[in-house]
Amino acid sequence: MLKNTPLSYGFVAITLHWLMALTVIGLFGLGLYMVELTYYDSWYKGSLDLHKSIGITLAAVLVFRILWRVLSVNPKPLGTNSKINQLAHTAHVVMYILLAVIVVAGYLISTADGRPIEVFMLFNVSALDFVFDDQADIAGKVHYYGACILIGFVILHALGALKHHFIDKDKTLTRMITPLKED
Repeated sequence: MLKNTPLSYGFVAITLHWLMALTVIGLFGLGLYMVELTYYDSWYKGSLDLHKSIGITLAAVLVFRILWRVLSVNPKPLGTNSKINQLAHTAHVVMYILLAVIVVAGYLISTADGRPIEVFMLFNVSALDFVFDDQADIAGKVHYYGACILIGFVILHALGALKHHFIDKDKTLTRMITPLKED
């Protein structure tokens, strides 16, 4: 089942979810590692190039995921508390917004010197024709704090999924791992 149904997520949504989750966690870890490196560390440039390339790829996947979500059926929440369901929906929207802000801030950091971003040595993403004062510093703070806040939301999201699975004993987590069959 590729597409979502009112009961379950399809393989496309599931794959996008886990691909982005692992990528975000990996980029966060790499980012924390990178800020400890000095210019003279052997992996300084390589880690920056990798982080930027994966970040640009994540941006493209994010756009596709948002389009997929907007154009697809959204499975109905399994929880019965409408306030909790609304809170979960709001948290998902906030995570999408944070991802977009982090990606844009990363782009602004990387292009503050006017140079394009080279993506996996395959193509370049051009810099904008304008910059603003302290662009790299301001965007760097937005990027860092946005990532920290996002990871906080990711932890809450994971805890919520575990609560659904182990306490509520519903299929919220299960349907994000494999599509459920219609009854």
